[in-house]
Amino acid sequence: MQLGMVGLGRMGANMVRRLIRNGHKCVVFDRSPEVVSQLVEEKAVGAVSIADLIKKLEKPRAVWLMVPAAVVDETIAGLLPQLDAGDIVIDGGSSYYVDDIRRAKELASKRVHYVDVGTSGGVWGLERGYCMMIGGEKDGVKRLDPIFSTLAPGVGGIPHR
Repeated sequence: MQLGMVGLGRMGANMVRRLIRNGHKCVVFDRSPEVVSQLVEEKAVGAVSIADLIKKLEKPRAVWLMVPAAVVDETIAGLLPQLDAGDIVIDGGSSYYVDDIRRAKELASKRVHYVDVGTSGGVWGLERGYCMMIGGEKDGVKRLDPIFSTLAPGVGGIPHR
């Protein structure tokens, strides 16, 4: 599956690495071009802007945001004019649930799916996997199952100590 990732901090970058290692295609963007370049060396497709990221994604598109909660609305505002009905926006951060409900309603009016995915796993997620609390419409979530399955730790994936 193909996924766009906006925000390549420690977790976002390692999520991309985990996805690529397991056969997914990722188009990546971050305000820091160095991080984008590093992931391009690891077989991601780099983007120089959000508009460029959107152009490089096949329709229907899925764009995962791993940005601080304070800039999610601003990032969505930059994405929305370029999205089409059926596209999916995923917020992988720790947004307040009331904000998620509002965003889902706003995007639904444009026929764009919104999926909120509280993600934890930190820097260890690359090897161990990520725990995700997934919320959204059934169709959008189901379409993302291959991504979620790859990112998840799996049965017995976390060593006990």
